[in-house]
Amino acid sequence: MERKSFDLGDIVRMKKKHPCGSFNWEVTRMGADIKIRCQGCGRLVMLPRSEFERRMIKVVEKADPS
Repeated sequence: MERKSFDLGDIVRMKKKHPCGSFNWEVTRMGADIKIRCQGCGRLVMLPRSEFERRMIKVVEKADPS
């Protein structure tokens, strides 16, 4: 299985929507665990990398390199 590519600050779309109604999340921390922030309500969630990669559909918006 090929690893999905994403970087710190990217906005990603997840398979299931958050209870607030948003599908989009911002990647705020990377490592063995991935921390993401909901773009609808601001909730922070930390997931193991394997679970995050399984639930992520695509990168919606790449982070600014600056």
